[in-house]
Amino acid sequence: MSLGHRPPPPDICPVCGEDVPPRALACPECGADHNSGWREDGSEEDFDYDDFVEQEFGSGETQPRVHPIWVVTALVLFAAFLWWLIG
Repeated sequence: MSLGHRPPPPDICPVCGEDVPPRALACPECGADHNSGWREDGSEEDFDYDDFVEQEFGSGETQPRVHPIWVVTALVLFAAFLWWLIG
């Protein structure tokens, strides 16, 4: 979105309540802007944290996996340690 098509900021920041200069791109106090939370009605009551997390990070719960090369490396190092210890 280009700056020319952006609606003007509110007179008072709906997030922190401070005055916002007429041509400001963000609230000088809290940093809120059109992308992060200014709303026409100024209410935050309809914010759903779970919905926000799902939109940002997806709904799939995945476990981090260890790359196979690290498993092989650990096994080789363990075998070398045992060979050194026994031998």
